[in-house]
Amino acid sequence: MVNSNDMRIAQQHDLREVPLVMENVDLGRKQITDDFGDLLEIFPDEIRQRLEEHPELGNLVEVVMDLGRKPEARFAGGAQYLSEKPVAKADLDYSISRVGRFSGDNRAGIEQTLHRISAIRNRNDDIIGLTCRVGRAIFGSVNTIRDLVETGKSILMLGCPGVGKTTALREIGRVLADDLGKRVVIIDTSNEIAGDGDIPHPAIGRARRMQVARPELQHQVMIEAVENHTPEVIVIDEIGTELETRAARTIAERGVQLVGTAHGNQLENLIKNPTLSDLIGGIQSVTLGDDEARRRSSQKTVLERKAPPTFEIAVEMLERKRWVVHEWVADAVDSLLRGRQPTLQIRTISDSGKVTITQETPSPSSPRLLPTNGANAGKGAIAPHFGNTGWRASGKMQVVPLESHSKTQSKTQSKTQAKTNGSNSLVPQEHYNLEKSFEQLLDESLPPSQEIVLSEAYNLNPIAGPNGEDLPLHIYPYGVSRQRLEHTIAQLGVPIVLTKDIDSADVVLALRSHVKNHSKLRQMAKTRQVPVYTINSGSIPKIAQVIQRMLHIDDGGMPELTDLSLFSHNGSDDEIEALEEARLAVEQIVIPKGQPVELLPRSPKVRKMQHELIEHYRLKSSSFGDEPNRRLRIYPA
Repeated sequence: MVNSNDMRIAQQHDLREVPLVMENVDLGRKQITDDFGDLLEIFPDEIRQRLEEHPELGNLVEVVMDLGRKPEARFAGGAQYLSEKPVAKADLDYSISRVGRFSGDNRAGIEQTLHRISAIRNRNDDIIGLTCRVGRAIFGSVNTIRDLVETGKSILMLGCPGVGKTTALREIGRVLADDLGKRVVIIDTSNEIAGDGDIPHPAIGRARRMQVARPELQHQVMIEAVENHTPEVIVIDEIGTELETRAARTIAERGVQLVGTAHGNQLENLIKNPTLSDLIGGIQSVTLGDDEARRRSSQKTVLERKAPPTFEIAVEMLERKRWVVHEWVADAVDSLLRGRQPTLQIRTISDSGKVTITQETPSPSSPRLLPTNGANAGKGAIAPHFGNTGWRASGKMQVVPLESHSKTQSKTQSKTQAKTNGSNSLVPQEHYNLEKSFEQLLDESLPPSQEIVLSEAYNLNPIAGPNGEDLPLHIYPYGVSRQRLEHTIAQLGVPIVLTKDIDSADVVLALRSHVKNHSKLRQMAKTRQVPVYTINSGSIPKIAQVIQRMLHIDDGGMPELTDLSLFSHNGSDDEIEALEEARLAVEQIVIPKGQPVELLPRSPKVRKMQHELIEHYRLKSSSFGDEPNRRLRIYPA
């Protein structure tokens, strides 16, 4: 028997990514009872004979008999036909006559066995197919979580069909009744836990079994069990409706231990399932205050857990011998709702019966977190993917030298003036007399070679963070747009990871105005000895400059901030073209000639990008005109 105290003491040590073998624990080999003889008796002679002679009979999962098709045996490693002769109606009738009555969920069984026979019916309610599933009682199958069963907490088992949830549930009921001496009642809706017939299978030990007349009445039988039979533990298989989740919460609130299964492979599946989410506390939308939203660097409307979970412990049965355990479901759900991956406790059991417990701390590139892609995937940066690619999305437009245009003078107006001819311009017409047309300048700004990754092009190799921290650098943003930070990190290709937990942060990046009014943040940073970097605005140039200071990267090592992809939100052709128009106007007219320039009308979103680009040149700009002809005017310094 597993010593629960030894297991808890062992887990207090540092087990991160290092397996811990529970030595001196002899769990013995599992004993399997399958009653194969009773199952083989229901098949016609030819099918029964082929099964008896099959070398993999011990690994049989189920037998499928469909009218007009070859009978099929499904094993753990694959499926095989049992006969070249298609199944006839007489074969189905032969098998149906040797099993019990089919209930409302089209399931039947063989008396005092654990085998399950499921029927497929046609539109006339005639049976045209059978799925004969092997039921096994595996004694010792829950030794992996024996210590959790003994705690008295409610346990929820999750996993895909066929992974062994019902087998584990049956063995948990037996252990609680026989080994721990508790009053156990099993709600057996389809007679799958304790077998068919009025006498339950010996595999459940001293536990009592309550049958359910119809599947839709399972929630009523659950409440009846609590009210009439004074159980200490209730075992339920396949909680699947809202009424059953409510009944489970009612039972848990009465102090009865629950052990059950639900549809879903992971906790995330229950969070996304509105019918079953109440099993883990329920999900609700809440509106945060301004300070709390800034502290979390999140939107003001977020999802949070509504109530304490019905089941305190959740077990994800990934494989028959490899389970993921969440000992504190409430903490795990809260972490998932905030976009973090909880620390996973993985338990495996060897053939010799030794349990191995591993604590795995998720990496920033964990698939259950926001994915990383592009050049930053190996660095752990949270880099959203933008659909457009190619020379425009890469931001590798080259600056056209001013000297190249000083030799020639063009008397033709650019397309910029031609398109805005219809509006009353406040700037003299000669201000748009560019040496070349806008289209010509745009063509000359194209890169001659293929696009390349920014981090490789500029050889960004910072060796440490502000205080010598190992990279990647973890930044806790406060009051700064997370989307802009992610975009800037992705474009610069720097080894930075954004975190929502100040305890795991190396640096705090905050707006100066927010830090002044938030003494709690300053105190937390001081207590944890985390440096605080402040910026007076959340524009992309300011963000890029502070990142440069954090990583001690010289100006020559950083990409030019006039790489237009830094200012573009999604790298679309319209955005890049508008930014290139503003750049050319500044570098060809405003700076060298000291003359103001009006740009083409753009949408508010694109005008905001142009304002940020112009701010980088330390120039002033303003928008004027009415929509849809509202446009930017750039002024000389």
